[in-house]
Amino acid sequence: MIKSDSTADRKSRKSMPCQSEQAIPHLSSAEEWVLQSISAGASLPEVLHGICSALDCQIGNVVSFISRPGDDPAELAEIATKAALFGLHTFCSEAIATEKDELIGSLEMYCSSLRSPSASESQWIERASRLAAIAIKLDQEAAHQVPCGLKGNPPERRGVLEWPVFLN
Repeated sequence: MIKSDSTADRKSRKSMPCQSEQAIPHLSSAEEWVLQSISAGASLPEVLHGICSALDCQIGNVVSFISRPGDDPAELAEIATKAALFGLHTFCSEAIATEKDELIGSLEMYCSSLRSPSASESQWIERASRLAAIAIKLDQEAAHQVPCGLKGNPPERRGVLEWPVFLN
């Protein structure tokens, strides 16, 4: 789940600017920003926060967050309770899945008015879910990669080999 950062962290991080619907047709600028952030090695929470921010700006009057299967269910229930206390209604709940339909997250959205997403908003939500799936999958793959040596075995360090004298 995406949690709040300190003010200093937010100011030091490059963020996706909030723009009007005409300025980001179908999240194309946000998609570019997300893909650049992923390729630059940005942290998963930063990328997911950027996806949510872009989606919130694109649709307007919504608040979104992405949760992962391992997130604390009590904390997720607390978020839903707090949203209701602030007069927010469930706007959308979208599963984030891999190509093989493996559930790897969920996009939850709340709105101040009781309504459902329009057709164009549904397209934006679907695209944001796909971007989140790419980011989460790449993060999972990176976590399973071992730099060198067998998994669990640290690489052996040896001295630098010297050039054989007979080859001089």
